[in-house]
Amino acid sequence: MKLFWFFLPFFAALVVINSIYLPGIWMLVSSIVLLALGVVILINNLRLARSNLEIKIERNELSSIIFNLYDGVIAYDPNFKVLIFNKAAEQIFNIGASEVIGESFNLEKNRDYKFKLLVQVIFPSLAPVVVRRSETGIYPQVVDLSFDDPQTELRVTTDRIIDPNGRLLGFVKLVHDRTREVGLLRSKTEFIGIASHQLRTPLTGINWALESLSQQKESFNNSQNELIASSLQATGKLLKTINDLLDVSKIEEGHFGYEFENVDIISFINDIINESEILAKQYGVKVYFQRPQEPSIAVSVDTQKLSMAFSNLLDNAFKYNVENGEVVVSVERVSEEPYIKISVKDTGVGIPADQIDKLFTKFFRADNVIKKYTEGSGLGLYIVKNIIRRHGGEIGVESEINRGSTFYFTLPTDSRLVPVKELSYGE
Repeated sequence: MKLFWFFLPFFAALVVINSIYLPGIWMLVSSIVLLALGVVILINNLRLARSNLEIKIERNELSSIIFNLYDGVIAYDPNFKVLIFNKAAEQIFNIGASEVIGESFNLEKNRDYKFKLLVQVIFPSLAPVVVRRSETGIYPQVVDLSFDDPQTELRVTTDRIIDPNGRLLGFVKLVHDRTREVGLLRSKTEFIGIASHQLRTPLTGINWALESLSQQKESFNNSQNELIASSLQATGKLLKTINDLLDVSKIEEGHFGYEFENVDIISFINDIINESEILAKQYGVKVYFQRPQEPSIAVSVDTQKLSMAFSNLLDNAFKYNVENGEVVVSVERVSEEPYIKISVKDTGVGIPADQIDKLFTKFFRADNVIKKYTEGSGLGLYIVKNIIRRHGGEIGVESEINRGSTFYFTLPTDSRLVPVKELSYGE
């Protein structure tokens, strides 16, 4: 608009000069041209003013949204100079925005107790406990950070800020304070653990009494023996569920307890398959072991825990198979990586594609399985996942309805890839 008001007296002066020195027709043409130019300038100024107003409104709205988010927002440039520090971040780190905006953070700041938590969030490798929730090198990066002094649980999502030309302008972190929800989960886990302990003691006594009665069949008639047998079976299933709950409680507390040793994984798998043949015959399933060309492969494992995980996968392959079905177990090296891959392939009922992502969560059982097989706690695969992750491996599944499933997991052949500390890998 300023340009328009500057142009207006200039236009008036030109009209006066034209009226003196130009013929009438040329004065009119010149006046019309100048008037048209003024209108164009006026319209462009109005559009520019409107655009500037819209940009200011959008900036204010964006600033308001960032400022009022429940999660902390931290943005900083490639030199780690903080550019944005919202209200939630102030509460999480107990630092005022004025103390950090414009400040550059480096490893030296970690020595200052006031900024220590913030520095460890900016540089997650400094945090006491780090659990990665995304693949390395792929953005956004998601990590869970745990701190003891004070007890704090944060989930940090980091993404890059890039201009249209692909130039890195900085980074933005979204910090979610999970301290309360993790505390509630821990309390729930402790309650389940205590309740399970209290239930297991009397139930073990009942189970022992029923086992004693089952060994005295001659003292009872057929109907009484059937009642004892069914009661013994029911208490056995209930004990298994309670033991699973106790295992989950220990896993989530980080007290499941692992003792690693070097074993030949091929012999280890072969022994478990041989022990499972009786169960396979009960389900009418044939088991095959596809050995690798190598006679032996050494890995560092907890034999008891890994046996629990692998046996669970075998049991599921038998239980959810079809009559005269097959189970094929294979062991192979992962190409160009220090891992081996162990697969359990069945010809069973399969898993719906939209439910595979939930398969390794607590208490989940696929819809088609529940309809046909009513028993089961839905804890087995959750326990298996945590055991495999504790060994430094990953677990996955491929499946097709009524065509079967293939569960597979990896184990590192380099013991340095096994996590040093026992963690719960959650849902």
